[in-house]
Amino acid sequence: MASSFFFLLLLVALSSLSTADVHRTKLLRSPLISEPGSHNSSTVSPTLYFEVTKPIELPNTKPCSYLVLKHDFAYTYGKPPVLANYTPPSTCYSQEFAKIVLEWSATCKGRQYDRIFGVWLGGIELLRSCTAEPRATGIFWSVKKDITRYYSLLMKNGTLAVYLGNVVDSTYTGVYHVKLKIHFYPADDEHLVGGVGNSRNSVPGYGSNADLILPISRNLPLNDGLWFEIENATDVETKEFSVPLNVYRAVLEVYVSFHEDDEFWYGNLPNEYIQANNLTGVDGNGPFREVVVSLDGAVVGAVWPFTVVYTGGINPLLWRPITGIGSFDLPTYDIELTPFLAKILDGKLHEFGFSVTNALNVWYIDANLHLWLDDKSTKTAGELLTYNCMPLVLSSVLDFKGLDGKFLIGASRSISSSGWVQSSYGKITTTWKQEFNYSNVMVMGNDGNLQIINQLIHFNDSVDAKSPDSTIASIQVYRDFPFYLYSNYVDQGNGTFLSIANLTSTFNDVRHKDFGFKLSSSSLNNVQKGQGYMTVMNNLVVSGLGSTQQAYKYDGSVLCYFRNVSSSNYTVLYDDVVKKCGKGGAESPYASGVNRWWPSQTQKVYQM
Repeated sequence: MASSFFFLLLLVALSSLSTADVHRTKLLRSPLISEPGSHNSSTVSPTLYFEVTKPIELPNTKPCSYLVLKHDFAYTYGKPPVLANYTPPSTCYSQEFAKIVLEWSATCKGRQYDRIFGVWLGGIELLRSCTAEPRATGIFWSVKKDITRYYSLLMKNGTLAVYLGNVVDSTYTGVYHVKLKIHFYPADDEHLVGGVGNSRNSVPGYGSNADLILPISRNLPLNDGLWFEIENATDVETKEFSVPLNVYRAVLEVYVSFHEDDEFWYGNLPNEYIQANNLTGVDGNGPFREVVVSLDGAVVGAVWPFTVVYTGGINPLLWRPITGIGSFDLPTYDIELTPFLAKILDGKLHEFGFSVTNALNVWYIDANLHLWLDDKSTKTAGELLTYNCMPLVLSSVLDFKGLDGKFLIGASRSISSSGWVQSSYGKITTTWKQEFNYSNVMVMGNDGNLQIINQLIHFNDSVDAKSPDSTIASIQVYRDFPFYLYSNYVDQGNGTFLSIANLTSTFNDVRHKDFGFKLSSSSLNNVQKGQGYMTVMNNLVVSGLGSTQQAYKYDGSVLCYFRNVSSSNYTVLYDDVVKKCGKGGAESPYASGVNRWWPSQTQKVYQM
């Protein structure tokens, strides 16, 4: 349990910007913390940091667990990834597994920035994540990710690569002590091999894991991560590849993260506003971003990413110990490529391309190509029937006078394709559709020191696979990403100002799947609210507060999970968990009229 009061010493090198929007918080990170008793911090237990997410559904079997990497990440920035030989389990009492889980656990003590990192096996990314910012008394956190979809990869020998670019010097002293384990859970009667029921489906490509996964990433050796770096709006990063001739389904899984001048892209200002006010050093190109994926120069899909806030973002005090949605396990995005198989089933090299609309430096992007192979034939055949990629529709209404004003940005796009593939499973026609809509209302006030962002990203993905006489599979995914941020800097005189930030971040995800042998549906409503302030005097933060509340509600065909949790200044104020499914899904305290969003306890405050 954290003590009631803390000393916070946060050095900041504030620029002379006339506007103080959310990007100014990049200068308010990596605190230099001095807390009561920190001189004897070896006697204080590390603080547990966590991201709120549902538990992984596991079989009732004992896992075979293997430590695949143990490493201390000290000064690793710009150095090659840490490598380790990977060998699938050979001594486990079962060689058929229902679930495979990657576990990253780490400790750190001292002072440090948040650092992005990635884990790859054979060039295939398994995890994209952000480190937690430590404290003087130490922290601990872990990430558990279901990596069963990589089953075919995990059954082969390979090279594990981990890149975490950390800097250690006289100021930033935090070293990340990391253990990486993989847990293999043998199958049981209820949980089948690979977590899927292959034998029940006439076409195992739907409802099963891929037979082969190809890395669409940079090649070793290199001196940073295996991701591609997108540095501006015209930058296109490419990777050549070829596929076996007997592929009958293909899905591209895309990893995305954003940094530096685009870390807070949703708050980037329109260039017209920047130019009219003669501003320098301000992140521009407006608040809209789109990741575009192309195959041999033709757009095959897009990603409109979730607004992940890293553990040092906006106000670092918000993320202690509850971290931002997706910050410990960044979401991935699937693009169905099956309609385009006819274009690449020729044994020749082809090329994926990645770009980001309106990008500033820097975006990290790579992908995994999941392939299903027809083991009863040496060559499949196909044809692209329809392809429709509507141009991005982008609109803006700018109304400002001086540094104050209002901006309305809107965007929409649709992409669709259909094609058939002939294999031993017959002639299957697959249709892939994406529909995107975006709005961002931004208000600037208080001579540019106030910024209010109200953004909504909405998109639908659908895959329909049909044979001449039946539906093989139907997959519908609906996602909404509402995001609200209030950020203000108030001059209090005598070289002192108050930094205020309130946010609401939401991740909604609804899925419907029909694989012929069974129907399944799931819904996720994950809402996080945070309120924080920092008082800065002569470029030194002398007091501050961070409070966070989160309600996570998941309803699935088998698992229901509800968690309602709140924290303030390292202290968990309440934590309610319900796993029972009611008529409408996971039962929650809301059902009885209990509202736990706003804690009634007296808030504890950092104070000198």
